[in-house]
Amino acid sequence: MGPLLFLLYINDFPNSITYKATPILFTDDTSIIISRPNTHLLQNDLTKIFGQITKWFQKNSLSLNLCKTYLMQFCSNNKNCLDLDIMHKNGYITNINEIKFLGQHINNILSWSLHIEKILPKLSSACYAMRSVKPYVSQQTLKIIYYSYFHSIMSYGIIVWGHLMGGIRVFKLQKRIIRIMTGHSSRDSCRQLFIDLKILPHPSLYIYHLILFVNKNNDLFTTNNKIHNYCTRQCCNLHQPAVKIAQFQKEVLCKGVKMYNSLPAYIKHESHNQKKFETVLKSFLHKNSF
Repeated sequence: MGPLLFLLYINDFPNSITYKATPILFTDDTSIIISRPNTHLLQNDLTKIFGQITKWFQKNSLSLNLCKTYLMQFCSNNKNCLDLDIMHKNGYITNINEIKFLGQHINNILSWSLHIEKILPKLSSACYAMRSVKPYVSQQTLKIIYYSYFHSIMSYGIIVWGHLMGGIRVFKLQKRIIRIMTGHSSRDSCRQLFIDLKILPHPSLYIYHLILFVNKNNDLFTTNNKIHNYCTRQCCNLHQPAVKIAQFQKEVLCKGVKMYNSLPAYIKHESHNQKKFETVLKSFLHKNSF
């Protein structure tokens, strides 16, 4: 009954915010996203929104834990963060530049390099564990250990950080654990090993999750024939969004459209059947092992 009563208790929390903001409730972890075009509006609305939140706490006999409440300001590399302060009773909300949120390590410029640095030691530990148990268990058991210990960490959130240069370090550790599983030396090629084990290499896994995201969220995209009436070879392809910032071209929406449009036609024909689409796509990636 505890989780149910908790959800009923905080169910009206988003309604307490009347200003334009995006509250995100995840069990007992609540976040609020506020976006404004200039400093003055941002500071004003932060104060007003936080005042409404404080009133909701008072009405529900709750108190805010300042030790677990943080303010993170997202900005680009070439811009300095603003000096923002939010006061609550006799203290200030702590300003931070990085935080762990739902298993992912996020910094204020969304570079994802911090997340990669944090998972590398875990993946290295998985390689050590694989080496330790290899003499005593079968190949099938080793594969189960790989998916539960290594793959689960590597694949989590890969669509947002898989394209980064730091991902090469993750890929090197993946090749190391594959060589340990199969008993090959560090100089042996892993391409055929991935195909034989039917395990997706890091680049293929990134492509797989990226394309699945596009297919599952097709309402976020539109086709070229809805933009113009010209009968071109790409008229049925997804429309590539126009962007001004080069970094955004590597992000999920732009990169996802590019990858999806590059698929063979027989895979795209299965896009309306999600399970069949996943099966055909995975089979294609297993066979090619990019």
